[in-house]
Amino acid sequence: MQVPGDDPAEREDGDPVLDGAGARSKQVGWFRFYFDSELWEWSPEVQLMHGYEPGSVSPTTHLVLSHKHPDDYQAVATTLDEVRRHHQAFSTRHRIIDTAGRIHHVIVVADKLLDDDGEVIGTHGFYVDVSPAEHHQQTRLTKAIAEIAENRAAIEQAKGMLMVVYGIDSEAAFDLLRWRSQEANVKVRLLAEQVVTDFVNLTQSEKAPPRSSYDNLLLTADRRIGAAQEPQPH
Repeated sequence: MQVPGDDPAEREDGDPVLDGAGARSKQVGWFRFYFDSELWEWSPEVQLMHGYEPGSVSPTTHLVLSHKHPDDYQAVATTLDEVRRHHQAFSTRHRIIDTAGRIHHVIVVADKLLDDDGEVIGTHGFYVDVSPAEHHQQTRLTKAIAEIAENRAAIEQAKGMLMVVYGIDSEAAFDLLRWRSQEANVKVRLLAEQVVTDFVNLTQSEKAPPRSSYDNLLLTADRRIGAAQEPQPH
């Protein structure tokens, strides 16, 4: 099972992927949660979001929940309980408080974590710290995505759309694409093309789609790659 950031890779647009939390954007990071053992894993970026130096903390469910903003605590705790009981994917937008008392607005998107036999053993996904972009209006997304789609190559289009939707920089946007491509074992370019198609279709079908709609499309884009070309089973 491949963890995002484990192996150096080359970008398909020719730029090298930067290694290490210090060189990469700290706005995006991955996590894993194993149901039976209650074991959590945080990437260096997620540890930094919570105010910890990478490698200095072994997160537990109690620690994870202790960082939730008091006004968001119950909703997150309920979501986590439902995920454990029903083994389902989820996405949530809430606030966390780091060790210095700073509030971060985060988006957490996760899917089922499967073992080699296809059994659900936990959940895994990513955090996006969107604190710098909280003032952006949701209704601006549709127009910006339409403009991006006009004249950029697939990877650059997808990066641009992710930057608009999540309020992140170019490096963080590529981190998201690379993480999804590694988890789904598909090429970044193919994934990017599907993300672009999905996002454009969404903005054409809805005037101001909620952020959760983009979360779901990004998390499941690999499942639709080539679907239009494949014959339907009889």
